Amino acid sequence: MKDISKYIVTIVTLALLVLLVYGLNGSANADTDLESVTVGFIYDGDAATPYTANFERAENELKAEYGDKVTIKSINNVPTENSEESIESLAKDGCDIIFTNSFGFGTVAKKVAEKYPKIQFCQATCANANEAPVLNNYHTFMGEIYEGRYISGVVGGMKLKELVDAGTITEDEAVVGYVGAYPYAEVISGYTAFFLGVRSVMPDAVMKVKYANTWTDYNTEKKLATELIDEGCVLISQHSDTIGPAVACEEASAKGTTVFHVGYNQSMIGVAPTTSLVSCRINWNPYIVGAVGAVMNGENIEEAVKGHVHGNDIGAGFESDWVQLLEVNDAITGSEVSNKADDLIKQFKTGGIDVFKGNYLGVDPDDPSDTIDLTNGYMENAATSAPQFHYVLKDVIQIE
Repeated sequence: MKDISKYIVTIVTLALLVLLVYGLNGSANADTDLESVTVGFIYDGDAATPYTANFERAENELKAEYGDKVTIKSINNVPTENSEESIESLAKDGCDIIFTNSFGFGTVAKKVAEKYPKIQFCQATCANANEAPVLNNYHTFMGEIYEGRYISGVVGGMKLKELVDAGTITEDEAVVGYVGAYPYAEVISGYTAFFLGVRSVMPDAVMKVKYANTWTDYNTEKKLATELIDEGCVLISQHSDTIGPAVACEEASAKGTTVFHVGYNQSMIGVAPTTSLVSCRINWNPYIVGAVGAVMNGENIEEAVKGHVHGNDIGAGFESDWVQLLEVNDAITGSEVSNKADDLIKQFKTGGIDVFKGNYLGVDPDDPSDTIDLTNGYMENAATSAPQFHYVLKDVIQIE
């Protein structure tokens, strides 16, 4: 009996210990359950630039979705080459999740993430989340914007065809100008998708590209667009963050020059009502709202957010509202253009368009021996949310 009593005492003691531990853990979980989340944002610009303004739209969506459950702390105009102090200041200031919005922040953001493993870091437009060291708390994300650029190009191509059919320009004068920020894959992929959209309507169109070597310099972007217009470009588009190119088109048109504009990040019809055809943008809301919700609920971000997952990286297109085509300027296009755009969006949602495909040879501008034949096509964003296509199409795209 004594031995049995000892066993009974031991079992009861163990049971009490289990209950005690469970109770303590329950209390601990209750104390650490994130009923509220502090969210940090690091921006390379401010609300004056459409790119940053789109992230601030996501901030407003967070407030609408979660109300008092979120506290937002943001730092604007952070230089990408000197960002570590700003990113770390948010980490020290109690943020549970931090979003950084520029490719240039990627290396430093990951470095800071390694120092603060309990904080989730989400880096936009970068591709280093799955590179060593892979961190559980470091993620990358981006909308598959080539879809929007392609449709924007189709809209531009339809305008060029209209001009040719009306005798306003000849087919040889169907020259497109493009203001790009930097010769990065993101920019090259974007203007290639745009150009292939144009060519789906105007197969003999050619394009000239000028790089601003900045994302947010209004004067430089406007100057380059003006130069392209002076060189005979009748359609201008951009992968840069200000309204400079749109204003250049509107001013040139007012002086009698035939030119139209396709924008990015925001509708530019307000500043260029007689020349702005359409714009597209990445909608950051689905990812940012979803990622914050995942942190709040103790979930894995890539499992909680709807998109195409590549390890610690995720992206999506029209099918998940990560990419949006903004208002088509029917006043200068016509309803058939809007109808065509709507049809193409439906096709993208069902995976029906091969954008990077055709009788083209692409050449790596940094290594002419590196080429790609697009006869069989190229699938953008197949392995990462950040664009990887970095080839300039030979003979039809000219870099100036």
